Amino acid sequence: MADLKKLQHFIGGAHVEPSSGEYFESTNPATRRPLYQAARGNAADVERAVAAARETFEDPRWRDLSQTRRGHLLRRLGDLIAQNAADLARMETRDNGKLLREMHGQLAALPEYYHYYAGLADKIHGDVVPTSDRSVLNYTCREPLGVVGAITPWNSPMTLTSSKLAPALCAGNTVVVKPSEHTSAALLRLAELALEAGFPPGAVNVVTGFGAEAGQALVDHRHLAKISFTGSTATGSRIAAAAAGRFIGSTLELGGKSPNIVFEDANIPNAAMGVVAGIFAAAGQTCIAGSRVFAHRSVYDELLQRVSERAGRIRMGDPMEESTELGPLAFEDQRDKVAGYVDLGRSEGARVLTGGRPSDGGLGGYFYEPTILVDVDNSMRVVREEIFGPVLTVMPFETEEEVIRLANDTEYGLAAGVWTSNLARAHRMAARLEAGTVWVNTYRAMSPMSPRQGFKASGAGVEHGTETIKEYTRLKSVWINTSEEPVADPFVMRG
Repeated sequence: MADLKKLQHFIGGAHVEPSSGEYFESTNPATRRPLYQAARGNAADVERAVAAARETFEDPRWRDLSQTRRGHLLRRLGDLIAQNAADLARMETRDNGKLLREMHGQLAALPEYYHYYAGLADKIHGDVVPTSDRSVLNYTCREPLGVVGAITPWNSPMTLTSSKLAPALCAGNTVVVKPSEHTSAALLRLAELALEAGFPPGAVNVVTGFGAEAGQALVDHRHLAKISFTGSTATGSRIAAAAAGRFIGSTLELGGKSPNIVFEDANIPNAAMGVVAGIFAAAGQTCIAGSRVFAHRSVYDELLQRVSERAGRIRMGDPMEESTELGPLAFEDQRDKVAGYVDLGRSEGARVLTGGRPSDGGLGGYFYEPTILVDVDNSMRVVREEIFGPVLTVMPFETEEEVIRLANDTEYGLAAGVWTSNLARAHRMAARLEAGTVWVNTYRAMSPMSPRQGFKASGAGVEHGTETIKEYTRLKSVWINTSEEPVADPFVMRG
């Protein structure tokens, strides 16, 4: 470790060594080779970061900055991300193993998040409320909360952090980010770019480290006004309880086990490609993965043949190469978890149609073959629990009512896909599926303008769109007596 580059926390506009003097190693999942050392944050580091964020929040230079000027800073940050997109994409690929060509696409689109909220910054306003007494003026206004804590995952760190950072800054808050210990580099660079864009020191802070040490300290900090988290449902539940105990807000984007439903009247070649994209893109390491496919019995065999044939041709390998189609899982424990679930599926009676084995991808990394499980039912754990890997279960159905029941028979409700040429059916399914996002004849379409919310155990609160501004502001009601008449004695009855 002595020869590796050391990455420090970014606090108050400067790189800061960890208070403990300790670092941890980050590894390239495609090769298992060490990349760098990152500062191992603890409660003392979080205390310093929150103090810096709070000082900036209360500083008139940030507090009194016009909303339009905040928008200018967000637009400048988006432009800087665009200018540095190639380097940021390489950082993410080395850190988490996602395909470089996929990361180029994500980073090319990412400035839109900041440009969107740049335009929204000076459109955050309240209302004048009618009252029964015309001499009394009542109006509302939206104010920033204060210091926002953002705890972000390893699968899409730049994108999922930006979905919190952009609206939080747009509303006038300051932010402390605790990235996953597996993906620190790009978010430290993002904090540098925020400073370069003109945000004051302390507006964006990054404390690296582990969840039990830095993450928990951030959640528990007395001066935190809100916590925004993307990750597992189990961790989200603990964060929600901690936030509720202190009466602060929490936005939670959690797990998923999303159904992808193919009806008999669907365009089957299109549906097959949608199924492949829904589960095998990003090696299945996405909360919206379409990991449960339900195919009408009349098209079940054809769909399965098309999907399994394409899955069998997916090229695993170096995620930095243009021809690679499936990169590694992000770290060893994640690959072991995926392998354990496939073994569990076999023991439950599922049949492995394609894949089903770990691999080193020829590079010594944490790869797992694209895997399709059939002969499954809704009672099996491989069907009910989030695997977060390239593992698909496929099940036939007969009727619309049956598939609605099967699709909704889950603790999750993040997303769903429907493939049909029947417009009336598309609307019926969209209305009855218990999911915050429903795609029809497509999958994984996204926009910073479109709000996203998880139902049931998939989360709470809204990300993206104008609605998320409510998550990062508080509503104040102001009453002003405009009359010059003397205030009446409250103990004298009026006529």
